[in-house]
Amino acid sequence: MHDIKLIRENPDDFDKGRRRRGLEPLSNELLRLDDVRRAAILELQKAQERRNAASKEIAIALKAGEGDRADALKAEVAEIKQKWESLEQRERESVSVLDDLLASLPNIPSHETPDGKDEHDNLEILKWGDIPSFDFKPKEHFEIGEALGLMDFTIAAKISGARFVVNKGALARLERALSLFMLDKHTADHGYMEINPPLLVRDEAMFGTAQLPKFREDQFLVDNGYWLIPTAEVPLTNLVRESIVEEDDLPMRFTAGTYCFRAEAGAAGRDTRGMIRQHQFYKVELVSITTPEQSIEEHTRMTACAENILQDLNLPYRKVLLCAGDMGFASKKTYDLEVWLPGQNMYREISSCSNCGDFQARRMSARYRTSSGKGMQYVHTLNGSGVAVGRCLVAVLENYQQSDGSVVIPKALQPYMGGLDQISFKA
Repeated sequence: MHDIKLIRENPDDFDKGRRRRGLEPLSNELLRLDDVRRAAILELQKAQERRNAASKEIAIALKAGEGDRADALKAEVAEIKQKWESLEQRERESVSVLDDLLASLPNIPSHETPDGKDEHDNLEILKWGDIPSFDFKPKEHFEIGEALGLMDFTIAAKISGARFVVNKGALARLERALSLFMLDKHTADHGYMEINPPLLVRDEAMFGTAQLPKFREDQFLVDNGYWLIPTAEVPLTNLVRESIVEEDDLPMRFTAGTYCFRAEAGAAGRDTRGMIRQHQFYKVELVSITTPEQSIEEHTRMTACAENILQDLNLPYRKVLLCAGDMGFASKKTYDLEVWLPGQNMYREISSCSNCGDFQARRMSARYRTSSGKGMQYVHTLNGSGVAVGRCLVAVLENYQQSDGSVVIPKALQPYMGGLDQISFKA
């Protein structure tokens, strides 16, 4: 969320940032609404001050025997009281209008974020790994899984509808192995603290990480008012909401493996087959809470942690710096990791690592006390997939497929598979 004071101090910079996202300038309208808010607050303050002063003057007039003056002052106080509710309502409305608009605006891109309109303008940073060659036409993951008799979309549709899957036997175990491998790697090697967070959260938590209000239609709301988390970013980042942490305790690094739930309201007709885009999926998430000075380096570090997962699994991928027009709502700078899928003959996103600056912290009121003792500042928050387990399963199936329809288990995962080195069809 944006600070109207900073917008007032740097309106041109704010509008420039919006233009980089392909959005219209808005500083003039925001400052106009802020003027209305300020005027309403000032009017209420003046009424309060005059009411207090008049009340004191009444006592003085009565003590001096000035009955007529006391009556006039009483009438003035009564008039202020009569207007009081409308003055408070005007103040509440002016504050609400401005806050609601500010809450609907995306973050301003970092100066390191390249300009551009969409994914075609993203900047490729590197490619890692050798794209596998096959002496047969590689299949897509759902063809492999269904042929093995271990991936069932038909029964999932009967149970739950479209965009669900039932994985069975060795494939179910492989999916579990991937999540355990990732969590072990991030906790033991990368220094993240594992968290087992709630999967149901309140409005305030979703607002804090900016899923609400703009992306309401992409979420699942249950009947009792809770939201199913679209990503563990929500509960992990909100661990510091409405709190003040010590600078010496930063950075904080959290990881969690959770199911995630997304309505995919804007994805009609996209990836309708397979596991690429589902309503329910498993993901290992990374979240960091830092000082402003730490966040740039932490962003590089977090992305490298996600890359390590793909490297250990020997999955070819590329690293992409997103342009301003393709970046997520809360992010100021984002790296995407795109894994190679032979069945699709293309790279597909498997991780997105974002530096949100203080954008989410302002929405959550999350601050830190400086070690110098010179006050408090908003923390910076970062999040990234470390990585999406379902898509990683897809990548393993497609990159490790064999001509006979079997799938070789990557060496890093074999200890989690009870030593199994291959999944093959069992008649």
